[in-house]
Amino acid sequence: MIEKITGLHNTDNERKSIDMAKRLNEAVEIRWHGRGGQGAKTACLLLADVAFSSGKHVQGFPEYGPERMGAPITAYNRITDEHCKVHSNIYKPDYVVVVDETLLKSVDVTKGLKEKGALIINSKKSPEEIRPLLKGYKGKVCTIDAEKISMDALGKNFPNTPMLGAVVKVSHVIDQERFIQDMKESFQHKFRGKENLIEGNMSALKKSMEEVKVG
Repeated sequence: MIEKITGLHNTDNERKSIDMAKRLNEAVEIRWHGRGGQGAKTACLLLADVAFSSGKHVQGFPEYGPERMGAPITAYNRITDEHCKVHSNIYKPDYVVVVDETLLKSVDVTKGLKEKGALIINSKKSPEEIRPLLKGYKGKVCTIDAEKISMDALGKNFPNTPMLGAVVKVSHVIDQERFIQDMKESFQHKFRGKENLIEGNMSALKKSMEEVKVG
């Protein structure tokens, strides 16, 4: 079931209960960082949609605040195989997605990020070049040049589609073949009669899954 909820504040005891509940249900938690207008929230909710279509139980929710163009925004996914009774903000994500590389200078994107997970960043740089900027984070770092992929496929900079493909590739949270098929159906519905947009978005999605760098 897809649930859109606002972030909640929890006491230490409540957080311990949340951690236990998530372990029992093996939740995969993802935090998105982007700027208003880049589509991070849209990508978060689209991931929720396709995960739901594949039979998962899903929560997808933004952290509400000023949504002006260019302002930093945060959004979250919680994905489980069984019904999840946890309804809270996400404090220790398995994966963090950074749609805008400039946020590395102003936002602690690795806060709470599990070292067994991964950080996925929209950047022309390699993971090795990015790592010194991450305040000692020792987990997996992945980069994808979402701007180039989007420009090549769509003629415009829409980083959310390539970033979505990279997240699925790195996290394995959804079967990749099922993901590709579900996304094709989603684009066909959204861009009905606009074959160039359907083909362009599918190309960007597949290309990002092929080109994401892991370090």
